[in-house]
Amino acid sequence: MSAAVRIRVDRDRCCGAGNCVVTAPEVFDQDDEDGLVLLRRAEPPADAVDRVRLAVELCPAGAISVAPRPERSAAAGSPVPEASATP
Repeated sequence: MSAAVRIRVDRDRCCGAGNCVVTAPEVFDQDDEDGLVLLRRAEPPADAVDRVRLAVELCPAGAISVAPRPERSAAAGSPVPEASATP
């Protein structure tokens, strides 16, 4: 099973080859206007991660990057107590 990842695309680097769309259409699309990559899901489902990694390898412009998704802890979103000022 593949680890959870977060995807980033750089439309300025994209050349519109479309390899990503063919490889992982549930994650990538192409803009109808300019043909550049559109990211449909920044956090793909686990069953698409291997295809996303292949899309990264197949991208001739290097416009796609993948990083491990940060773990969400149970405390995430909990307010952090403010430091008390001591005289």
